[in-house]
Amino acid sequence: MKYMMIFASPDTDTPTDMDAWGAYIGSIMQAGIAVSSHGLHDHHSATTVRMRDGKRLVEDGPFIDSKEQIGGYFVIDVDDLDTALDWAAKCPSALTGSVEVRPVLFSPMDGD
Repeated sequence: MKYMMIFASPDTDTPTDMDAWGAYIGSIMQAGIAVSSHGLHDHHSATTVRMRDGKRLVEDGPFIDSKEQIGGYFVIDVDDLDTALDWAAKCPSALTGSVEVRPVLFSPMDGD
């Protein structure tokens, strides 16, 4: 089953330990469970779009005001939720922020 792990860190965090991230990403790759992954630019580069009364409203910044900001994600393919939670617990973001784990729905784009 596929799960998305969404990595969030406190907005006030200093840059994350790249060695820890390198080791974490390497272990996911070595386990052969990686489906896709991307890091995201700083949340200050976000743009939010809303449609109201047929008009497009564009705002600089993230959609919600939060103390944690999303920094990236991994989609992994593992046997069950417990295994996905084990991988989430190993993530550097789990130490100072959070890792949200969600089952991935069917996508007509990838034929799953």
